Amino acid sequence: MASEKMTVEKPALTLAGAKRVLAAAEAEALKNSWPVVIAVVDDGGHLLCLSRLDEAQFASVEVATAKAHAAAAFKRPTKSWSEALAGGRLGVLGLPGVLPSEGGVPLTVGGHIVGAIGVSGVQPQEDGQIARAGAAALEG
Repeated sequence: MASEKMTVEKPALTLAGAKRVLAAAEAEALKNSWPVVIAVVDDGGHLLCLSRLDEAQFASVEVATAKAHAAAAFKRPTKSWSEALAGGRLGVLGLPGVLPSEGGVPLTVGGHIVGAIGVSGVQPQEDGQIARAGAAALEG
């Protein structure tokens, strides 16, 4: 009996795609004069692009990267953990690599998660606004 080969095709985040996400997020941040760090990772959470805008605090480099990594690893926006925490689900704090703060958003192509974007440097809702603008550039 011959074994059948199964072919699974999944899109991947290219460097060009990551740069498009980064550029859209930067444009949103600059439009609002928000000094942030923006990190784009692949679906394994590995850094592809990072931008630290003028006047952004250097601590945001680690935070933005961690938000992107968490959004890719758990396949959901980091905002979901802040909402869970606000709802009293303290167990969220024990999950490895979770940052219960808005600003990490998965990147999707054709319904597949191909990476994530993380933003840090301003208020959580503003970080989230920038991240969503970046993610929309890939989906559109």
